[in-house]
Amino acid sequence: MKFSKMHGIGNDYVYVDTAQERIEDPAALAREMSPRHTGIGADGLILVTPPSRAGGAHVGMRMFNADGSESEMCGNGVRCVTKFAVDRGIARENPLRVETGRGTLEMKWTAGADGRVSLVEVDMGAPTDPPTRVAWSRSEWEETLGRAGVHVDPRWLDLAGVESPAWVVSMGNPHIVFWVKAVDQVPLATVGGAVECHPRFPSRINVHFVEVLSPCEVRMRTWERGSGITQACGTGASAVCAVGVADGRLTPSVRAHLPGGDLSLRFDEKTQHVHMTGPATHVFDGEWPS
Repeated sequence: MKFSKMHGIGNDYVYVDTAQERIEDPAALAREMSPRHTGIGADGLILVTPPSRAGGAHVGMRMFNADGSESEMCGNGVRCVTKFAVDRGIARENPLRVETGRGTLEMKWTAGADGRVSLVEVDMGAPTDPPTRVAWSRSEWEETLGRAGVHVDPRWLDLAGVESPAWVVSMGNPHIVFWVKAVDQVPLATVGGAVECHPRFPSRINVHFVEVLSPCEVRMRTWERGSGITQACGTGASAVCAVGVADGRLTPSVRAHLPGGDLSLRFDEKTQHVHMTGPATHVFDGEWPS
C-alpha cells in the first residue's frame, strides 16, 4: 500500500489515497502505522477520498487519531490534503473545496517556486457551538486530577497562573481553552489526558493552554483528543482565536505560536468564520506491507 508522510507545522499524519488503495479497517491501520517506535510515526492517519456527489467538493478526507478514533476535522491535516490533491493532479481548483466530517471547507492555496503547494488558507467556518465559559476553579482541578488518579505538585497551578473560567467551543470538533500566564509551566503530559477524559465531555475533548503575549499574539500548547501532545493543532488555534475574540482578550487578527511553528488566524466578525493560514509540507513517500 502506497502512502505519504506529511505535516503542517509538525502536526504529522500518514496520507493514503483511497482511489488507489483499498482500506478495510482504517481505525486498525491508524493504530498500526502511527506509533513512533514500531510504526511510521504520526499523530494519525488521513484518508484522501473521492468526494460524495452532494456538496460540490473536489476531494474528501477522513481523519483517524493515533488511537484509531475518528475525528471530524484536522486544520493542519486539511492543508496537507490540499497539497496532496493539487501536487498529484487529483484536483487543481483554487479555491479547492475539501469535504470533511464538519462539512465542505474552502482552501486558497499558494504554490512555491517549484510549482507545488506551499501555503494554504483555510476557511474553517464559524464555530458549530459558540464559545461558552466553564467554571474551572482550583477545587475543580483537584477533583479532575483525583478522578483520573493523577498526582502532580499543586504548585504548578500558581507557577503557570491558570485562570478561571475556561472556555469551551466547537470548530466541528470540541475544544477547551485555559488561559495561563506561563504556558511552559503546565505539566501537559500529566494534566492533558485527565481533562480530555473528564465525564463532562462524553465524547472527550481537545485541551489547550494559552498564554497571551499581546492582543494579537499568543503562545499555546495542545493535548489532542486521541493523540496526546502534538506539535500543533489547527482547529485548536482556530478555537483559541474565536474564544479570544469572545473573551475580549484578542483582536480579530492573531498570530499563534505553537511548538511546531506559527499559524495566522483571522476572525471575520461579519460571518463569524475563522480563517487559518499555514504551510503544508511533504516529508516522504513509502510503501506499507498490506
